[in-house]
Amino acid sequence: MQVAQLKRWLWGPLSGLGASVALLTLALDQASKWWVLLVYRLRDEPRTVPVTPFLNFVYVENRGISYGLFQLDSDLGQWLLAGFAVIAVLAMAVWLAWSVTERLVATSLGLIMGGAVGNAIDRLALGGVADFIQLHAFGFYWYVFNIADAAIVAGVCGLLYESFVSSRNRAAKSP
Repeated sequence: MQVAQLKRWLWGPLSGLGASVALLTLALDQASKWWVLLVYRLRDEPRTVPVTPFLNFVYVENRGISYGLFQLDSDLGQWLLAGFAVIAVLAMAVWLAWSVTERLVATSLGLIMGGAVGNAIDRLALGGVADFIQLHAFGFYWYVFNIADAAIVAGVCGLLYESFVSSRNRAAKSP
């Protein structure tokens, strides 16, 4: 496959927006994780660090998928999950290049891609995803997450919102 053909497969009118959002998300995610790991040393010295009355930093290594489901303790399992993330990111890049015409969809895909790559890097570098943000209120503690997880959730919400808005618009225009 020639470079020009590959570019047509992976680059469309809003690919620049999606790629920029993905790179920004990836940079923020990795910087925040390494800052928590190197400054607070939460992986080496496990403890809870209160940040605000509703936010703690606490290190949790997630060797599974969302919410710690399907824990894979082997290195092979981490490589498989990282490989799945790479395949998903490539599929989203093709989707972005071929059919995305809305800025919200491009931004949402960029958030998901950046988050997926950030968590894949953790799997390969740390042996699991570094989660460290713990929100809590009134004695209720949410699951521990990271910037990549938040970006993925925001991206999925953006895609869902856009799908509902565009389907409503199509329904309003049909006779």
